[in-house]
Amino acid sequence: MAQYKRFGGIMAITLATATGLTACGFGGSSSGEEGGGATTIDLLVPSYSDATQGLWNDVIAGFEEENPDITVNLQVESWDNLESVIATKIQGGDAPDIYNGGPFAGFAEDELLYPVEEVTSEETYADFQPTFLENAQVGGTTYGLPFIASARALFVNDALLEEAGAEVPATWDELLESAKKVSELGGGVAGYGMPLGSEEAQAEAAVWLWGGGGSFGDADAITVDTPENLAGAEFIKTMIDEGATQADAGATDRSPLFDIFVQGKVGMQVGLPPSVGQIESDNPDLEYSIHPIPTEDGSPFTLGVADHLMAFQNDGDKQEAITAFFDYFYTADVYVPWVQAEGFLPTTLSGSEELAGEESLAPFLEVLPDAQFYPTTNPDWAATDSAFKALFGQLDSKKSAADVLAEIQDRVDQG
Repeated sequence: MAQYKRFGGIMAITLATATGLTACGFGGSSSGEEGGGATTIDLLVPSYSDATQGLWNDVIAGFEEENPDITVNLQVESWDNLESVIATKIQGGDAPDIYNGGPFAGFAEDELLYPVEEVTSEETYADFQPTFLENAQVGGTTYGLPFIASARALFVNDALLEEAGAEVPATWDELLESAKKVSELGGGVAGYGMPLGSEEAQAEAAVWLWGGGGSFGDADAITVDTPENLAGAEFIKTMIDEGATQADAGATDRSPLFDIFVQGKVGMQVGLPPSVGQIESDNPDLEYSIHPIPTEDGSPFTLGVADHLMAFQNDGDKQEAITAFFDYFYTADVYVPWVQAEGFLPTTLSGSEELAGEESLAPFLEVLPDAQFYPTTNPDWAATDSAFKALFGQLDSKKSAADVLAEIQDRVDQG
């Protein structure tokens, strides 16, 4: 876990726990110019699926064919390692030229990033959905190029609910009742999949805390320890204590838990657009349906996420090469196949037009207007994200929900 502390406007990065990571190179020169006038771009990205590296390799091959004077060095990391890797690289003066990640406001505040209008053409910049650009701004300047968008929905194993005599829920109370009925089927079946482990604890937290009328704050202040958030945290404990979830919810990560859903052993779990493709690939006979996420009072809500591409100001002579890469990648014939292969939603107008008829994405596109987003433009969001991943799983313990939220808030306030 990385902690970001600012002194005099400069980011000093320390590793809060021993990760065993050392500064990772990209297998190529980090200088802007190489022999023969070639330019090298270092690209650091997370793995969204087993296909991610191959998809990027295809993009890079096409780009280098059109731009023979530019070489792209690719490094792919798991989401669990990504924050530690980027922290280590910045600390060692080896930041990537292009980075695909989530939180970026801290980098922008410390003047490490290019404003994206300086590394994209006017045509490319104008093609983004305006709301996504607004979500990528700090102080009115856009620092992150919206990369992919996603929304969450409730995946329901219809066969298990029918066997248990349970209904598809719209409210928390209905969810608790239906999940308990499914869990009572026995045989290793869990009613609701509750992933509070470090992989994506912040997402499950948002599903519940925001579903009860809370939030994580905004660009000006992070607010975790609030009465509104407490309602959701306490209901999570109720779900766990009454046997509505799988065992050891506090240490369970989303990806392996959804594997169990695909196997037919979980009644309900919140999933992503790529989850549809996973089911089609691994268990196409699964009887399932997709529904809005249950909330405290049944009001519509979904967690929206938009990851970003950002460019670090390492060498001024790389600016044109970075611009060329972004302009190439976001052309519809390159970008849309990438998004479609990973099962996400596009952030460009041209991309949305091309995928408008994609039936598997329809349930997510329908709930997207009700999406709420992480306060990623708050410089403290990176610390908030890390705090949830490290501490939110304690709800599956004797510690009170109020104490867990207070501990997360204290970690954020300390920086």
